[in-house]
Amino acid sequence: MQYRPKLDEMERRYEDLTAQMADPAVIGDAAQYRKVTKAHSELSEIVGKYREWKTAHNNLEEARIMLNDTDADLREMARDEATRLEPHRAELEHQLKIMLLPKDPNDDKNIVLEIRAGTGGDEATLFAAEVFRMYSRFAETRGWKVEVTSVSESSVGGLKEVIALVSGNKVYSQLKYESGVHRVQRVPETEQQGRVHTSAITVAVLPEADEVEVKLDPKDVRIDTFCSSGPGGQSVNTTYSAVRLTHIPTGLVVSCQDEKSQIKNRAKAERVLRSRLYEMELEKQQEKIGAERRSMVGSGDRSEKIRTYNFPQNRLTDHRIGLTLHQLNLVMEGKLDAVIDALTVYYQNEGLKDQGEAAA
Repeated sequence: MQYRPKLDEMERRYEDLTAQMADPAVIGDAAQYRKVTKAHSELSEIVGKYREWKTAHNNLEEARIMLNDTDADLREMARDEATRLEPHRAELEHQLKIMLLPKDPNDDKNIVLEIRAGTGGDEATLFAAEVFRMYSRFAETRGWKVEVTSVSESSVGGLKEVIALVSGNKVYSQLKYESGVHRVQRVPETEQQGRVHTSAITVAVLPEADEVEVKLDPKDVRIDTFCSSGPGGQSVNTTYSAVRLTHIPTGLVVSCQDEKSQIKNRAKAERVLRSRLYEMELEKQQEKIGAERRSMVGSGDRSEKIRTYNFPQNRLTDHRIGLTLHQLNLVMEGKLDAVIDALTVYYQNEGLKDQGEAAA
């Protein structure tokens, strides 16, 4: 395997870190201990997989040697063992190649989730509310926290727009392929003729930027406060707890009125604003990388139709990877694992192709 020298080095590093974790000097330095344990944890999965590969590799080599044994029974046992181990070793090697792919630096981040109704009027707002519920239920299964920062409801109980912070373990890595146009085909409740209508919403998944990555200069941000309001414009409270931030250099505007505390609303709004500024910077970097790379991973452009939800046929189709599932009822309840796993495998394989072409 061509990656053995690199994997051997990673294994040596892992063993060194294991020794450091037992060193009293490291244990006594909290900051250093956190750094060592984090690095150890990051290497543990790939080192464990590499050791599993080495065991399978060594056993396969031994079985191949036994194929030349004079004992017919031993040769038969060796053939069976080799037949079993060859595909197992190949699968482990494939998994290691995927683990060695360059990591997306945003994979461990929390996200800002933005859902907006598009074409389709009231029906689009109802679907936006259902998709937000779908993601919220998926987040529950993962133990993630969903915090709504702003919401605009329609007269029929749907959502014109909702923005939420989703925090937990590797949120962006799971939801990063959800950005784009989501199309729905179904018979609206208001349709008298029973005709199927097509509506659309947009979903944006932004990696949350921390203060180190995006610093907000106070002189660049105008802060306005106002009274929170509910559906129909009725006043929810008479205190100026809602916050609107305007980033003067870019013109970006973020509002938050979910909390009763102005301080909490401002903190949430700043998290959203940082993430939008971070996304703008990432888009600039992607432009520099070029069209070839973007075509491999998908641009994530919100104008790009990525998925169709067909309710009459209980069918979900992801147009990017040609995936079709007749389990739409389960998906809408938050059971997104099959979709997310298929997308992850597809883009991992695209990464392996790109890596192979680069090596050639």
